[in-house]
Amino acid sequence: MQFEVWAPQAGRVTLHCDGATRAMERDPERAGWWSVEAEARDGTRYGFAVDDGPVRPDPRSRRQPDGPDGLSAVVDQGLHTWRAEWSGRPLQGAVLYELHVGTYTREGTLDAAAERLGHLAELGVTHVELMPLCPFPGRHGWGYEGVSLWAVHEPYGGPAALKRFVDRAHELGLGVVLDVVHNHLGPSGNYLPEFGPYFTDQHHTPWGAAVNLDAPGSDEVREFLIGSSLAWLRDYRIDGLRLDAVHALADTRAVHFLEELSAAVDALAAESGRPLFLIAESDRNDPRLITAREEGGLGVHAQWNDDFHHALHAALTGESQGYYADFARAPISALAKTLTGGFFHDGTYSSFRGRRHGRPLDRTRVAAHRLLGYSQTHDQVGNRAEGDRLSAHLSPGLLACAAALVLTGPFTPMLFMGEEWAAGTPWQFFTDHTDPDLAAAVRRGRRREFAAHGWAEEDVPDPQDPATRDRSCLGWSEPDSEPHARVLAWYRRLIALRHEQPDLTDPDLADIKVAHDEEARWLAFRRGDICVAVNLAKTPAEIPLGSRPAEILAAWEPVGPPDEEGVLRVPGECCVVVTQP
Repeated sequence: MQFEVWAPQAGRVTLHCDGATRAMERDPERAGWWSVEAEARDGTRYGFAVDDGPVRPDPRSRRQPDGPDGLSAVVDQGLHTWRAEWSGRPLQGAVLYELHVGTYTREGTLDAAAERLGHLAELGVTHVELMPLCPFPGRHGWGYEGVSLWAVHEPYGGPAALKRFVDRAHELGLGVVLDVVHNHLGPSGNYLPEFGPYFTDQHHTPWGAAVNLDAPGSDEVREFLIGSSLAWLRDYRIDGLRLDAVHALADTRAVHFLEELSAAVDALAAESGRPLFLIAESDRNDPRLITAREEGGLGVHAQWNDDFHHALHAALTGESQGYYADFARAPISALAKTLTGGFFHDGTYSSFRGRRHGRPLDRTRVAAHRLLGYSQTHDQVGNRAEGDRLSAHLSPGLLACAAALVLTGPFTPMLFMGEEWAAGTPWQFFTDHTDPDLAAAVRRGRRREFAAHGWAEEDVPDPQDPATRDRSCLGWSEPDSEPHARVLAWYRRLIALRHEQPDLTDPDLADIKVAHDEEARWLAFRRGDICVAVNLAKTPAEIPLGSRPAEILAAWEPVGPPDEEGVLRVPGECCVVVTQP
């Protein structure tokens, strides 16, 4: 087979394969590329040495059997025989479920997670969103410090296990979305700078030098990232990618990297006959991100909507620290604004940033499903000092209200694993760095960060302690006991309603009508014939729905129909879904 590597500044490159060393030749057709032929098969170990330096893994390695620092291994993509006939599932109408392989089960592997996919099919979700799978140091971690952007973390089962997982998901009718990180690589095991200008000092990010998207050599770096993205979609039959923190992708070129990536993904979708999509995480509140390329946008298909989360979180918990401050001043009103306008900060002043933030979203042009709505995510749980979920603080009734707002709201819903049964386990920040100095630095940094926000350092879990990861594993016995079973049944009912009622997947954001009372702490919104009423107060609320006849479709507590004047009486911490055809 042919081995090749991009090393534009090298004077000599050698391939080390199966114990033999071969000099590589410059490719006359591609500047900076080196290649050589050598016998190899699935599992053959190999690496490259630049200018007689140490042997390093292939930047495009498909497998790292011994971790990020070890040799690469050849992967024969044709060895897997796909069982499932799969034509794909589009984003519109989807219900996503964010899942971390290492804590979804106690075993922490893709095969163990695949055995639990039946639960998600019964729940009614349509897509599983896997947190990052690229190799990282040690066994356990969140995955956002990965390297080898084409490979699968070996302790999870490696590339073969990912194919088995995707096959099983597709057999159950579930799409698979993969979280990928293009904005930085982890601090350990990143050898890309030894091969070429993968990073640039022209821009700086929270992780140091930026990925090189616009400096000399950036053409190949962009191709490296796009090639990795397409490989996940093509070789593993992944249905979509979640792009981590795209606001940290510094790119001054006329054609932005995200525009180029979205065009490549759309082309692959047309070629494969499957709907493929990109979901971005961005804190800029810039609608151009999810505007079609033909209309001057970047063409990304959807984005996380943190404004909806922040408004909902502030309304449910009363928290007002940090970025919650602006939402907490009038949280019910903030929630109403996001439900109808998408963004809360749409050019308004952000006290957290000390400046105006965001840009208005044109509700008549941007489909509602291009924004994702959620009450919890790995970030919003795991980046709390103790990794505490909403279930640690809220009554089952308020959890039911949060679920109703997410699952019947206008945005594409996303759940964080375990929330569907009000999991009693936390989800904490954990690492398994093999470098003792790096491990100590992460431990100190985590504790200092939260100490600055008023937490006692001794209360912040040690990320390196294996018990921190163990505490974060889901407890699969919980769904059979109360109050978990009741919450789970409620989630199933709401998801079923979303699939049954066309109004609940109507993409017309401009058609949403909202009424609310800040002091009484209730909110109601209408989508076509469906009306959803939520009472966050402890005391009953009288919510006017109008004089049209109404039928109760779902209610957390027993609720009668509206009276003759169209007033619906909703108990405290309760929610109701009605239809008024």
